[in-house]
Amino acid sequence: MALLWLVVSCASNVDPTAGWSVEKLHEEAKSEMAAGAYEKAIGLYDKLEGRAAGTVLSQQAQLEKAFAQYKNNEPILAVATLDRFIRLNPVNPALDYALYLKGTINFNDDLGLLGGILKPDLSERDQMAARQSFEAFKELVTRFPDSRYAPDSMARMQYIVNTLARSELNVAKYYLRTGACVAAVNRAQTVVQDFPTSESIEEALGILVRCYDTLGLSALRDDNKRILEKNFPNSPLLGKPIVKVAPSADPLKKPWWKLW
Repeated sequence: MALLWLVVSCASNVDPTAGWSVEKLHEEAKSEMAAGAYEKAIGLYDKLEGRAAGTVLSQQAQLEKAFAQYKNNEPILAVATLDRFIRLNPVNPALDYALYLKGTINFNDDLGLLGGILKPDLSERDQMAARQSFEAFKELVTRFPDSRYAPDSMARMQYIVNTLARSELNVAKYYLRTGACVAAVNRAQTVVQDFPTSESIEEALGILVRCYDTLGLSALRDDNKRILEKNFPNSPLLGKPIVKVAPSADPLKKPWWKLW
């Protein structure tokens, strides 16, 4: 019985791919990917990396494995695989794709199972992944301005800028509602200084005008009001009288209990 158990155990540990060429291993990995069997594909790509070490095929296996990990809901592993590829292959022709995939993975990070249905406001999530995504896209368009992935990367970068600016604006508006004018000013200034091309500039300037007026800083109030008038001459914020900030009222935000 012990001998039989030993024979069965050895047989079960036999690698069915042992006699495969690296070309066949690659084809089988791609076939598993196409079938949606990402876990199997990842295992095959691991074997291919080892057997084709030092070749272009091994580098290709790293990229395809990263994509399989991404599709298998393993973004951290996918980014780690891409970071290793970028570090070890600084002149690889597919480096722009590696940066694009890294940026895309972080761009879509942590949306959750219902993210596509509920469409949450990304500005209300932790912004670490968004910043990492921006850095990857920025490196791509800086180093490879003619890349086929550059136009989409630039569009995603602008989206991220708007998201990060809206995140700062959300915090500024919270401080505004609680009457913490100094904190609101700091956040609104971050929007104006760090994200000058974002969609949140107009509202950030409006917060600065109101808070500086409340703080009695008329020169700063007037300076920001002039900037608001110059850049947004039709802004509805200009038509409103300056209202002192009060914890119980914020004209820039509709009360949560109003349905229309």
